[in-house]
Amino acid sequence: MAKNPNLTLTGPDLAALLCSRVCHDVISPVGAINNGLELLDEGGADTEAMDLIRTSALNASVRLKFARLAFGASGSVGASIDTGEAEKAARDFAAAEKKTEITWAGPRAIVAKNRVKLLLNLFLIAYGAIPRGGSIDVTLENPEFDAVFKLAVKGRMLRVPPKFTEILSGTPEEAVDAHSIQPYYTVLLADEAGMELDVSASPEEIVFSARTVPASE
Repeated sequence: MAKNPNLTLTGPDLAALLCSRVCHDVISPVGAINNGLELLDEGGADTEAMDLIRTSALNASVRLKFARLAFGASGSVGASIDTGEAEKAARDFAAAEKKTEITWAGPRAIVAKNRVKLLLNLFLIAYGAIPRGGSIDVTLENPEFDAVFKLAVKGRMLRVPPKFTEILSGTPEEAVDAHSIQPYYTVLLADEAGMELDVSASPEEIVFSARTVPASE
């Protein structure tokens, strides 16, 4: 399996951009918590303020837990992760925003952490393909060995995230930044896990997939 020529970031640059991505994801709900506290300080409606704080705190917690699995080390080198943890993280992530339904099929297994990180990052790509919400059907086949992951999405305004396409099979028009680091990291994880990414799109559905590449390829 040939290395993707677009994967050119150094380790320090990759780490810095991933940190920026995580901060970007949590700064909005954390800011909303602060707004709720200010509303309480100003004598605003207690119920309204507390609802804002509770919702935002849940959102921030879910995003941080997801990021820990999707971007973090999640254990020592060579560690494995339960796919059940990935399922819970994905379901909680979608439930917090209340606009996308998740179905999850396939055996629960303990697999190499890079595969689980790839699965979660591919989930983020799929989630971004339905900006107005919809459904994501996740299927895991033989996750411990010759794994195949499929994520089929349906919803309004379907679109394959352009940065993902550029990094996967084209030439990026701009340098990788905090907005495009997540698709970059997805492609990098696939490369490191020995899995091949593919996208199949129709007007009704987009299917994102990752499959294990035999050593001989």
